[in-house]
Amino acid sequence: MKQKIKNIVQLGIKELRGLLRDPLLLGLILYTFTVGVYIAATATPDSISNAALAIVDEDDSQLSRRIADAFFPPMFLPAERISRPEIDPNMDNGKYTFVLVIPYDFQKDVLAGNQPEIQLNVDATRMSQAFTGSGYIQQIVMDEVNSFLNRGDPASPLPVEIVTRKRFNPNLTQSWFGSVMELINNITMLAIILTGAALIREREHGTLEHLLVMPVTAFEIMVSKVWSMALVVMLAAGLSLLFVIHGMLQVPVEGSVPLFMLGMALHLFAVTSMGIFLATIAQNMPQLGMLLILVLMPMQMLSGGVTPMESMPQGVRLVMQAAPTTHFVEFSQAILYRGAGLDVVWKPFLWLLAIGSVLFVLTWFRFRKTVA
Repeated sequence: MKQKIKNIVQLGIKELRGLLRDPLLLGLILYTFTVGVYIAATATPDSISNAALAIVDEDDSQLSRRIADAFFPPMFLPAERISRPEIDPNMDNGKYTFVLVIPYDFQKDVLAGNQPEIQLNVDATRMSQAFTGSGYIQQIVMDEVNSFLNRGDPASPLPVEIVTRKRFNPNLTQSWFGSVMELINNITMLAIILTGAALIREREHGTLEHLLVMPVTAFEIMVSKVWSMALVVMLAAGLSLLFVIHGMLQVPVEGSVPLFMLGMALHLFAVTSMGIFLATIAQNMPQLGMLLILVLMPMQMLSGGVTPMESMPQGVRLVMQAAPTTHFVEFSQAILYRGAGLDVVWKPFLWLLAIGSVLFVLTWFRFRKTVA
């Protein structure tokens, strides 16, 4: 037993040395857990910003001018006045995202209680602004109309008032969510890539045959690749969480980092085994890349990080219970966002241990058969 452990340790150190001699993989790790996380957190704005807006003011009344003056930076660029015939050409060439049309006698109809209509034209090809901006414009117009009707006094109180309190992310800051989810996705991706690349590198360089003639077993070779690559990913992810997410992006980490690292180790036990399994199927790195796309993309998209599991069909939810990413996303969000403890996340921990054990055994049989 001592000799087996010594072989596993020495083979793992050999994998780490091989990784240090591969500048491409080192660059990928560095980029993924630093620049990649930072870009994912900051590339998407928190809300609408500098949206181009034009107004067709056919009424030219006090109320219509108040509405036009209510749009100002940083959410909207200063509203430009155009005529009705200019709407289609300007929206066709992408000059404006929104065009608000205020009809004739708008103020008169408002005061008479006739409920006049305002037309809002939206360039829906700009999805990041179109959906959010439409709601903002509607709210701004209604606020100005209500203020005008009440002559600047507060509107009459409603019989019921809804008080909204946002937990865990009071300002709905996009970077808080985007950075952590990017880290979670990158952990899975790098674990599969590194372990798969380690095995294929052995095969391409001919060193796998050298190992097989030595007094080491397929089990020892496989375990050495699992622990060494998992260690690299854990170290890189931990530094990214502390210095990039918590340090640079100022994202609060509510829960226990050691508990998150423990869960990450269970997840890496599963996905590193999966990486070796894919490498036993692929003959070279391009084939591994194709397999990675087929496996990784569905796992990440259906894991609950992009869309909540409750919003998915029942059949998809049942199938995804067998994917390690589903439980990894579940406990990661619970720990890092909501400060959950072991009493809350023990179930996904057990799921990952079970899934990892099954994947490891299947991969071991496949690996032993492949190298035999």
